[in-house]
Amino acid sequence: MIKTALMNVMTAAVRKAARGMIRDFGEVENLQVSRKGPADFVSNADKRAERTLQRELEKARPGYGFILEEGGEIKGTDPQHRWIIDPLDGTTNFLHSIPLFAISVGLERDGEIVAGIVYNPVSDELFTAERGKGAYLNDRRLRVAARRSLEDCVVTLGIPHLGRGDHEAWLTTQRTLMARTQGIRRTGTAALDLAWVAAGRFDGFVETGLSAWDIAAGLILVKEAGGYVTDTRNRDLSLKSGEVVAANPEVHNELIKSLSGRV
Repeated sequence: MIKTALMNVMTAAVRKAARGMIRDFGEVENLQVSRKGPADFVSNADKRAERTLQRELEKARPGYGFILEEGGEIKGTDPQHRWIIDPLDGTTNFLHSIPLFAISVGLERDGEIVAGIVYNPVSDELFTAERGKGAYLNDRRLRVAARRSLEDCVVTLGIPHLGRGDHEAWLTTQRTLMARTQGIRRTGTAALDLAWVAAGRFDGFVETGLSAWDIAAGLILVKEAGGYVTDTRNRDLSLKSGEVVAANPEVHNELIKSLSGRV
Protein backbone atom coordinates (compact mmCIF):
# COMPACT_ATOMS: atom_id res chain seq x y z
CA MET A 1 0.00 0.00 0.00
CA ILE A 2 1.17 3.54 -0.76
CA LYS A 3 2.21 5.31 2.45
CA THR A 4 2.46 8.94 1.30
CA ALA A 5 0.90 11.76 3.31
CA LEU A 6 -1.73 12.26 0.61
CA MET A 7 -2.75 8.62 0.55
CA ASN A 8 -2.88 8.51 4.36
CA VAL A 9 -5.31 11.45 4.30
CA MET A 10 -7.50 9.85 1.64
CA THR A 11 -7.50 6.43 3.30
CA ALA A 12 -8.44 7.85 6.70
CA ALA A 13 -11.37 9.79 5.22
CA VAL A 14 -12.66 6.79 3.26
CA ARG A 15 -12.43 4.41 6.20
CA LYS A 16 -14.27 6.86 8.45
CA ALA A 17 -17.10 7.20 5.92
CA ALA A 18 -17.18 3.42 5.50
CA ARG A 19 -17.95 2.79 9.17
CA GLY A 20 -21.31 4.49 8.88
CA MET A 21 -21.99 2.88 5.52
CA ILE A 22 -21.46 -0.64 6.88
CA ARG A 23 -23.90 0.13 9.68
CA ASP A 24 -26.43 1.46 7.18
CA PHE A 25 -25.96 -1.52 4.87
CA GLY A 26 -26.84 -3.80 7.74
CA GLU A 27 -30.19 -2.03 8.08
CA VAL A 28 -31.21 -2.24 4.41
CA GLU A 29 -32.36 -5.87 4.48
CA ASN A 30 -34.74 -5.10 7.33
CA LEU A 31 -36.25 -2.26 5.33
CA GLN A 32 -36.97 -4.41 2.27
CA VAL A 33 -40.21 -5.61 3.84
CA SER A 34 -41.62 -2.14 4.46
CA ARG A 35 -44.26 -0.73 2.12
CA LYS A 36 -42.19 2.32 1.23
CA GLY A 37 -38.99 0.34 0.86
CA PRO A 38 -35.44 1.42 1.68
CA ALA A 39 -34.95 4.06 -1.05
CA ASP A 40 -35.13 7.09 1.24
CA PHE A 41 -32.92 5.38 3.82
CA VAL A 42 -30.27 4.65 1.18
CA SER A 43 -30.40 8.22 -0.11
CA ASN A 44 -29.72 9.47 3.42
CA ALA A 45 -26.89 6.94 3.86
CA ASP A 46 -25.35 8.27 0.64
CA LYS A 47 -25.54 11.86 1.88
CA ARG A 48 -24.15 11.01 5.31
CA ALA A 49 -21.11 9.32 3.75
CA GLU A 50 -20.56 12.29 1.45
CA ARG A 51 -20.68 14.75 4.34
CA THR A 52 -18.12 12.68 6.25
CA LEU A 53 -15.76 12.56 3.28
CA GLN A 54 -16.09 16.28 2.63
CA ARG A 55 -15.52 17.18 6.27
CA GLU A 56 -12.46 14.96 6.70
CA LEU A 57 -10.81 15.95 3.41
CA GLU A 58 -11.52 19.63 3.93
CA LYS A 59 -9.92 19.44 7.37
CA ALA A 60 -6.79 17.76 5.99
CA ARG A 61 -6.48 19.85 2.80
CA PRO A 62 -8.22 23.20 3.35
CA GLY A 63 -8.83 25.15 0.18
CA TYR A 64 -9.27 22.20 -2.17
CA GLY A 65 -12.46 22.24 -4.22
CA PHE A 66 -14.97 19.41 -4.60
CA ILE A 67 -17.11 17.73 -7.22
CA LEU A 68 -19.68 15.74 -5.25
CA GLU A 69 -22.34 13.40 -6.60
CA GLU A 70 -24.91 14.73 -4.15
CA GLY A 71 -23.61 18.20 -3.39
CA GLY A 72 -22.46 19.33 -6.82
CA GLU A 73 -19.39 21.49 -7.41
CA ILE A 74 -17.83 23.48 -4.59
CA LYS A 75 -15.02 25.81 -5.59
CA GLY A 76 -12.05 26.05 -3.25
CA THR A 77 -9.49 28.78 -2.67
CA ASP A 78 -6.87 26.49 -4.23
CA PRO A 79 -7.69 26.49 -7.98
CA GLN A 80 -5.24 23.67 -8.75
CA HIS A 81 -6.86 20.93 -6.69
CA ARG A 82 -10.28 19.39 -6.31
CA TRP A 83 -11.65 16.17 -4.90
CA ILE A 84 -14.04 14.15 -7.08
CA ILE A 85 -16.24 12.00 -4.87
CA ASP A 86 -18.86 9.30 -5.22
CA PRO A 87 -19.80 8.28 -1.66
CA LEU A 88 -21.83 5.28 -2.83
CA ASP A 89 -21.17 3.89 -6.29
CA GLY A 90 -23.56 1.00 -6.80
CA THR A 91 -26.60 2.50 -5.12
CA THR A 92 -29.00 0.00 -6.68
CA ASN A 93 -26.89 -2.88 -5.37
CA PHE A 94 -26.89 -1.30 -1.91
CA LEU A 95 -30.65 -0.83 -2.16
CA HIS A 96 -31.11 -4.57 -2.82
CA SER A 97 -28.61 -5.76 -0.19
CA ILE A 98 -26.12 -6.83 -2.86
CA PRO A 99 -22.61 -6.40 -1.39
CA LEU A 100 -21.07 -4.84 -4.51
CA PHE A 101 -20.70 -1.11 -3.97
CA ALA A 102 -17.87 1.28 -3.27
CA ILE A 103 -16.71 4.63 -2.00
CA SER A 104 -14.73 6.38 -4.74
CA VAL A 105 -12.44 9.39 -4.21
CA GLY A 106 -10.17 10.90 -6.84
CA LEU A 107 -7.90 13.93 -6.57
CA GLU A 108 -7.54 16.20 -9.59
CA ARG A 109 -4.53 18.49 -9.91
CA ASP A 110 -4.44 20.99 -12.76
CA GLY A 111 -6.99 18.97 -14.69
CA GLU A 112 -5.30 15.59 -14.23
CA ILE A 113 -6.26 12.82 -11.80
CA VAL A 114 -3.21 12.20 -9.62
CA ALA A 115 -4.56 9.90 -6.91
CA GLY A 116 -7.53 7.65 -6.35
CA ILE A 117 -9.16 5.26 -3.89
CA VAL A 118 -11.95 2.77 -4.51
CA TYR A 119 -13.09 0.97 -1.36
CA ASN A 120 -15.64 -1.82 -0.95
CA PRO A 121 -16.45 -1.75 2.78
CA VAL A 122 -18.14 -5.16 2.78
CA SER A 123 -15.10 -7.04 1.46
CA ASP A 124 -12.60 -4.59 3.03
CA GLU A 125 -10.86 -4.30 -0.34
CA LEU A 126 -9.03 -0.98 -0.60
CA PHE A 127 -7.79 -0.14 -4.10
CA THR A 128 -5.31 2.77 -4.14
CA ALA A 129 -3.20 4.52 -6.74
CA GLU A 130 -1.05 7.62 -6.92
CA ARG A 131 0.59 8.94 -10.05
CA GLY A 132 3.98 7.34 -10.60
CA LYS A 133 3.70 5.10 -7.53
CA GLY A 134 1.68 2.17 -8.85
CA ALA A 135 -1.69 0.69 -7.94
CA TYR A 136 -2.41 -1.55 -4.97
CA LEU A 137 -5.11 -3.75 -3.48
CA ASN A 138 -4.51 -3.46 0.25
CA ASP A 139 -0.79 -4.40 0.39
CA ARG A 140 -0.54 -6.17 -2.99
CA ARG A 141 0.78 -4.46 -6.11
CA LEU A 142 -1.66 -4.62 -9.02
CA ARG A 143 -1.13 -5.33 -12.72
CA VAL A 144 -3.76 -5.58 -15.42
CA ALA A 145 -4.34 -9.04 -16.90
CA ALA A 146 -1.81 -10.20 -19.49
CA ARG A 147 -4.25 -11.77 -21.97
CA ARG A 148 -3.74 -10.50 -25.50
CA SER A 149 -6.68 -11.91 -27.44
CA LEU A 150 -10.26 -10.81 -26.86
CA GLU A 151 -11.47 -14.38 -27.31
CA ASP A 152 -9.73 -15.29 -24.05
CA CYS A 153 -11.20 -12.39 -22.09
CA VAL A 154 -14.02 -11.66 -19.68
CA VAL A 155 -15.31 -8.13 -20.23
CA THR A 156 -17.60 -6.10 -17.98
CA LEU A 157 -20.18 -3.72 -19.45
CA GLY A 158 -22.38 -1.01 -18.08
CA ILE A 159 -25.80 -1.97 -19.38
CA PRO A 160 -28.56 0.68 -19.62
CA HIS A 161 -31.81 0.15 -17.78
CA LEU A 162 -35.25 1.69 -17.41
CA GLY A 163 -35.15 5.29 -18.59
CA ARG A 164 -31.40 5.34 -19.21
CA GLY A 165 -29.23 5.02 -22.30
CA ASP A 166 -29.67 3.81 -25.87
CA HIS A 167 -30.88 0.25 -25.46
CA GLU A 168 -30.70 -0.70 -29.13
CA ALA A 169 -27.10 0.49 -29.49
CA TRP A 170 -26.08 -1.48 -26.43
CA LEU A 171 -27.80 -4.62 -27.62
CA THR A 172 -25.67 -4.37 -30.75
CA THR A 173 -22.55 -3.87 -28.63
CA GLN A 174 -23.40 -6.85 -26.45
CA ARG A 175 -24.04 -9.11 -29.44
CA THR A 176 -20.68 -8.11 -30.86
CA LEU A 177 -18.75 -8.78 -27.65
CA MET A 178 -20.71 -11.93 -26.75
CA ALA A 179 -19.49 -13.47 -29.99
CA ARG A 180 -15.86 -12.49 -29.39
CA THR A 181 -15.19 -13.03 -25.68
CA GLN A 182 -15.19 -15.72 -23.00
CA GLY A 183 -17.96 -13.89 -21.19
CA ILE A 184 -19.76 -10.66 -20.38
CA ARG A 185 -20.38 -9.43 -16.85
CA ARG A 186 -22.39 -6.58 -15.27
CA THR A 187 -21.62 -5.55 -11.67
CA GLY A 188 -23.61 -2.33 -11.33
CA THR A 189 -20.66 -0.22 -10.12
CA ALA A 190 -18.25 1.46 -12.52
CA ALA A 191 -15.74 2.23 -9.77
CA LEU A 192 -15.33 -1.46 -8.94
CA ASP A 193 -15.35 -2.41 -12.63
CA LEU A 194 -12.29 -0.21 -13.16
CA ALA A 195 -10.65 -1.41 -9.94
CA TRP A 196 -11.17 -5.03 -11.02
CA VAL A 197 -9.63 -4.31 -14.43
CA ALA A 198 -6.62 -2.92 -12.57
CA ALA A 199 -6.53 -6.10 -10.47
CA GLY A 200 -6.72 -8.37 -13.54
CA ARG A 201 -10.09 -9.84 -12.56
CA PHE A 202 -11.74 -8.34 -15.62
CA ASP A 203 -9.85 -8.03 -18.89
CA GLY A 204 -11.78 -4.99 -20.06
CA PHE A 205 -14.55 -2.55 -19.23
CA VAL A 206 -16.86 -0.57 -21.51
CA GLU A 207 -19.55 1.90 -20.48
CA THR A 208 -21.14 5.19 -21.56
CA GLY A 209 -23.37 7.67 -19.77
CA LEU A 210 -21.05 7.98 -16.79
CA SER A 211 -20.28 10.98 -14.58
CA ALA A 212 -16.88 12.25 -13.46
CA TRP A 213 -17.29 10.79 -9.97
CA ASP A 214 -17.98 7.32 -11.40
CA ILE A 215 -14.58 7.03 -13.05
CA ALA A 216 -12.12 9.57 -11.57
CA ALA A 217 -10.52 7.21 -9.04
CA GLY A 218 -10.79 4.10 -11.21
CA LEU A 219 -9.03 5.51 -14.22
CA ILE A 220 -5.79 6.18 -12.34
CA LEU A 221 -5.99 2.69 -10.85
CA VAL A 222 -6.03 1.20 -14.34
CA LYS A 223 -3.27 3.47 -15.62
CA GLU A 224 -0.99 2.79 -12.66
CA ALA A 225 -1.61 -0.95 -13.07
CA GLY A 226 -0.29 -0.77 -16.65
CA GLY A 227 -3.62 -0.45 -18.44
CA TYR A 228 -4.97 1.90 -21.06
CA VAL A 229 -8.08 4.08 -20.73
CA THR A 230 -9.83 6.10 -23.47
CA ASP A 231 -13.32 6.94 -24.60
CA THR A 232 -15.14 4.61 -27.02
CA ARG A 233 -13.61 6.40 -30.02
CA ASN A 234 -10.04 5.89 -28.76
CA ARG A 235 -9.59 9.52 -27.78
CA ASP A 236 -7.92 10.71 -24.59
CA LEU A 237 -10.42 10.23 -21.80
CA SER A 238 -12.26 13.33 -20.62
CA LEU A 239 -14.19 13.13 -17.39
CA LYS A 240 -16.94 15.08 -19.17
CA SER A 241 -17.34 12.58 -22.02
CA GLY A 242 -19.10 9.98 -19.89
CA GLU A 243 -17.47 7.17 -21.89
CA VAL A 244 -14.78 4.70 -20.95
CA VAL A 245 -12.94 1.75 -22.46
CA ALA A 246 -10.33 0.23 -20.15
CA ALA A 247 -8.04 -2.78 -20.63
CA ASN A 248 -4.42 -3.70 -21.20
CA PRO A 249 -3.08 -2.11 -24.42
CA GLU A 250 -3.59 -5.18 -26.65
CA VAL A 251 -7.13 -5.96 -25.49
CA HIS A 252 -8.02 -2.27 -25.52
CA ASN A 253 -7.10 -2.13 -29.19
CA GLU A 254 -9.35 -5.12 -29.92
CA LEU A 255 -12.22 -3.60 -27.97
CA ILE A 256 -11.97 -0.33 -29.87
CA LYS A 257 -12.02 -2.21 -33.18
CA SER A 258 -15.05 -4.22 -32.08
CA LEU A 259 -16.91 -1.14 -30.92
CA SER A 260 -16.13 0.99 -33.96
CA GLY A 261 -19.35 2.33 -35.33
CA ARG A 262 -21.47 0.51 -32.78
CA VAL A 263 -21.36 2.69 -29.65
